Amino acid sequence: MSATIQTISLQGRAVCVTGAGGFIGSHLCEQLVQAGAKVRALVHYNGRGDRGMLELIPAEITKEIEVIAGDIRDPHHMLRLCQGQDTLFHLAALIAIPWSYEAPQNYVMTNVVGTQNLLESVRICGVRRMVHTSTSEVYGTARYVPIDEAHPLQGQSPYSASKIGADKLAESYFLSFQTPVVTLRPFNTYGPRQSARAVIPTIASQLLSNQPELRLGSLDPVRDLLFVRDTVRAFVLAGTVEGIAGETVHVGTGVGVTIGELAARMMALSGREVPIVSEDQRVRPAGSEVMRLLCNPARAKQILGFEAQVSLDEGLREVLASVAGRLDQYRRATEYQR
Repeated sequence: MSATIQTISLQGRAVCVTGAGGFIGSHLCEQLVQAGAKVRALVHYNGRGDRGMLELIPAEITKEIEVIAGDIRDPHHMLRLCQGQDTLFHLAALIAIPWSYEAPQNYVMTNVVGTQNLLESVRICGVRRMVHTSTSEVYGTARYVPIDEAHPLQGQSPYSASKIGADKLAESYFLSFQTPVVTLRPFNTYGPRQSARAVIPTIASQLLSNQPELRLGSLDPVRDLLFVRDTVRAFVLAGTVEGIAGETVHVGTGVGVTIGELAARMMALSGREVPIVSEDQRVRPAGSEVMRLLCNPARAKQILGFEAQVSLDEGLREVLASVAGRLDQYRRATEYQR
């Protein structure tokens, strides 16, 4: 890290994570506890008392986390959530792109209104730093690559439009009220605990369960794949580097791979080579497929001192091992849901 980049320690600081029951959120909570923070974790309320992926964190770590069930659409609850907090990491969102075509208002209410509730709560409660989670999907199919932070935004799906709305609200709260928000825009994160709906766990579960063929959607889209440990490290930096309020920062590797190339790589790593079948029901709705997402990571290196450290093969090996350990759960979840 550059000597000019100053960070604070999270040791003893009150830190809140929304979306803590999710893939990235659970890994972030784990890292924050290890950094000595006092972690408050918001999980989406459900009648089963399900804490999501927090259930997979070692017990010695989860006992250090204050888990709260709630809904970011409730402004009063979010105000109480933020009281006494030093840092807020906002990861809660609806993210399944196909469902956004079926229920777009749900995406607006959660991703836009929910984010506004948190921004207002951060402003009122005087939280030192809010890290707001964006997505590379806000660019649609790229007009140029690698994609830098100046690339035009394109609402290519109701999901991406809702995230653009949330990002712009974060920008407006900084410009209007000097709310200390940083927008972190990860490209395609992968790793252990990822949903079975995502392409890498889908490939892994099919290969490990000895399916005679690999059933996928489009093989042509290009993705910049960032391992979850690297993504979480970027979140911590976004919450601790001083003097970066108001910034929007990309995190990625700067290296692209097609879905077809990814499948071939995972077959080589698993020792199983099978035919690939492209199924229509696994292809995104017409016009929604984002064909190229390739990060320009220069800004992250400049202001966060961030560079990806985990190679693709190293990360894929960890995913294969993780999916192998929970193969029955992944196999049950692989049936395509629209």
